[in-house]
Amino acid sequence: MFVPALQDMLAAIAVIACLAFLAGRIIAVQRARHSGKPLASLSVYYGWYCALGALLPAAIVGLTGWFFPLYDNAIKIGLPLASLVGALITLMETRPELKTQARVEMLIRFLLLASGCVAILTTIGIILSLVFETGQFFMSPGVSVVEFFFGLEWSAQTSASFGAVPLFFGTFFIALIALVFAAPIGFYAAIYLAEYASPRRRKLIKPVLEVLAGIPTVVYGFFAILIVAPFVRSCGDSLNLLLEQMTGYANLIPAQPKNALAAGAVMGIMIIPFISSLSDDVIRTVPKKLRIGGLGIGATRSEVMKDIILPAAFPGLMAALLLATSRAIGETMIVVMAAGERANLTLNPFEDVTTVTVQIVSLLTGDPEFDSPRTLSAFALGAVLFVVTLLFNMFAKWVVDRQRRRYAGL
Repeated sequence: MFVPALQDMLAAIAVIACLAFLAGRIIAVQRARHSGKPLASLSVYYGWYCALGALLPAAIVGLTGWFFPLYDNAIKIGLPLASLVGALITLMETRPELKTQARVEMLIRFLLLASGCVAILTTIGIILSLVFETGQFFMSPGVSVVEFFFGLEWSAQTSASFGAVPLFFGTFFIALIALVFAAPIGFYAAIYLAEYASPRRRKLIKPVLEVLAGIPTVVYGFFAILIVAPFVRSCGDSLNLLLEQMTGYANLIPAQPKNALAAGAVMGIMIIPFISSLSDDVIRTVPKKLRIGGLGIGATRSEVMKDIILPAAFPGLMAALLLATSRAIGETMIVVMAAGERANLTLNPFEDVTTVTVQIVSLLTGDPEFDSPRTLSAFALGAVLFVVTLLFNMFAKWVVDRQRRRYAGL
């Protein structure tokens, strides 16, 4: 509605707020000098009081225009005007005996509460939308709850069959492959960084590991489909050739251009920072008394790590693993680009499989009809994925809280 003039309006409101901040401080100090009364708060709070007085009316007018569309010209004039009027009112109220610190802190607490409420309301909105659309899907003709959770055939593109077991299997199969790659590297890296690396090496290695978490997942997808997937297929062909020479049977382990192993391996590389960083923090929070006690009775550093620190940190390490698992289960771009779209129920990692996220993307791509079972099935898959991820996160939190209570007195 007012997007073209949004930058100009925000710039004008920012200038008004800055001028109100400076004017509020100056006016408060000058009036205190003329009246001989001390300031009831620090001068900076008078500035923030006037600045917030300029920002809040503009925010209220902007939200009103968002929920109740107004004319563009009215918005263009109304936002800066509301900001200017609010600044003038607070400047007129500024006097030495005004306790602006209490008012500013009250406004900040209100803003923090509003931010928390936005997060809560957003979560409630997501849950309600998933529940409503999922209910619509299961009430559609030809859709069965039993078939959805236990059926072995998925062909939602034709609205013929909605057996989601191959999708769930592919999701957990790729996540398992990712954990096989990521868990040993992540845990060993965390142990090295926490106990064996010098401060200089730690400052070098830890940021390099954490850079992996900042790489966009679409870049991982390009890496998977252009480099890893062809390499994995060539390895599968070589293995088939070896098995053919040994057994006389050709193509015992079919290898596809898109395969679960390539997607899982690249996804494992992506979640290494999640495991290593969280595990490093967990190991470093183990009480030093346990380390000192173990070394004091003559144990080596390796024995202290194996017999004392790792058992103590085990709940936290498992929580890091579970959080990484939930991250792998919800990954989209890598599996979309490297895993394939065929609902294939197989244990062969060289074959293509599909996942819940791949099917959600496929079903909602283009111009979907939101009253057809084909499109509504994406919401049912999303609801299942949401519940599974939530359960993983809740269990991880329970494990972390259990560890915290266990070592609270040490």
